Amino acid sequence: MPKSKVRKKTAYTPPTDRRSPVKVRAAGPSHPLYKGVMFGLMLLGLVWLVVNYIAGDKIPLMTELGNWNFAIGFALMISGLLMTMKWR
Repeated sequence: MPKSKVRKKTAYTPPTDRRSPVKVRAAGPSHPLYKGVMFGLMLLGLVWLVVNYIAGDKIPLMTELGNWNFAIGFALMISGLLMTMKWR
């Protein structure tokens, strides 16, 4: 069987119409208040759930809310956890 011909490849040349890369300014650390609010929300959600378990039947607001206390406590904690994604 005859040997196939080898093709010569041209050297790659990058296109000249490309822009120069833009330098992105590095973001600094988060404000201390942001960290305080983030941890405060997580802690407040935890405290809400603990108080609901321990003394929820003795607090009029919590007895009116019923099972919504779980939603409130977990929503507070999750909002604090979602804030950690923007924390630098």
